[in-house]
Amino acid sequence: MAHRKAEGASKNGRDSNPKYLGVKKNHGQAITVGQIILRQRGTSFLPGKNVGVGKDYTLFAEKDGKVQFSSKRKTSFNSDIVRKKVVHVI
Repeated sequence: MAHRKAEGASKNGRDSNPKYLGVKKNHGQAITVGQIILRQRGTSFLPGKNVGVGKDYTLFAEKDGKVQFSSKRKTSFNSDIVRKKVVHVI
């Protein structure tokens, strides 16, 4: 017999687990110390006042208050001016 043995139903049936990234608290919502504001890969959002950064770039509250989103102009390493999003707790 010169044919291959049947392998199964599908070769590409694998899927990864969800990572649950994104904004967890929106603008104006109350927040307490240590609560997660957003989860991200890299620094799409920068930390502002009373916001800390985890080792996986998670932004969290360092004080009680309300979440505030804003943007700021930043000069990148090649002198381009870029608008970056910033998260504050006020």
